[in-house]
Amino acid sequence: MNLLAAEKEIQIISALIEGNSVRAAARLVGVEHKTVMRVLVRAGDTCARLLNQRVRRIWAKRIQMDEIWTFVFKKQARITTVDDEAVMGDQYVFVGMDSDTKLVISYLIGKRDATTAFHVVRDLQERLVHRVQLTTDGFRPYLAAVEDNFGADIDYAMLVKVFSGDETNRERYSPSDIVDSRPVPVMGTPDFRHISTSFVERQNLTIRMQLRRFTRLTNGFSKKLSHLKAALAIHFTWYNFVRVHQTLRVTPAMEAGIADRIWHVMDLLAV
Repeated sequence: MNLLAAEKEIQIISALIEGNSVRAAARLVGVEHKTVMRVLVRAGDTCARLLNQRVRRIWAKRIQMDEIWTFVFKKQARITTVDDEAVMGDQYVFVGMDSDTKLVISYLIGKRDATTAFHVVRDLQERLVHRVQLTTDGFRPYLAAVEDNFGADIDYAMLVKVFSGDETNRERYSPSDIVDSRPVPVMGTPDFRHISTSFVERQNLTIRMQLRRFTRLTNGFSKKLSHLKAALAIHFTWYNFVRVHQTLRVTPAMEAGIADRIWHVMDLLAV
């Protein structure tokens, strides 16, 4: 059985988390693109287990949650009756982030619907130690998801954005200009000074910059949902444990107290 050297695996993961596509990583490292995919899936499984085990009992104060769009295999408009819509078309990454430590506490890939919203909020609630202030955008399924999972034990607000055009029927690719953002308290007593989604939206930009499959209008999109999940598990593990945050000067995991050192890329393969 041919085994890939550990140095090659580290080079592959390093190339992927720095924004290279699968085939670009294969050319840089000097391996077949199928080898890159095998390393991606194996490392993704390892990182998913690591995040599930390590990111628990988080002492957060303020949480921001948002979604970022992508697609798998083909865009939603090209889905036909013979396609499995559950694993093709539009996919959204729901991200729950501690605005103080910048730690990504919870994330989930799925459709932008009430089911996915419920499960990501449930996962977030199970990883927190005490009452927090939560801010989301105006996506209405969050209302029931937060109430069902947190009950009254939360300070919850929405930041509702008002666009200049009709977002439900727009034809152009990019959204309309934002003309207003309205903080709307929903539950508890949220602090108006911290009703914001700016930090998690900046994290969305980091995803688009670091993951080639999230770069819009290119052919680097995910061809399989399992590959998308593996790439995101690696990204969030790298973001939490390996990447030193510019303003914190440590990793988010160190700032949150769940790590005592800066991890290396090899740790993502050896856990």
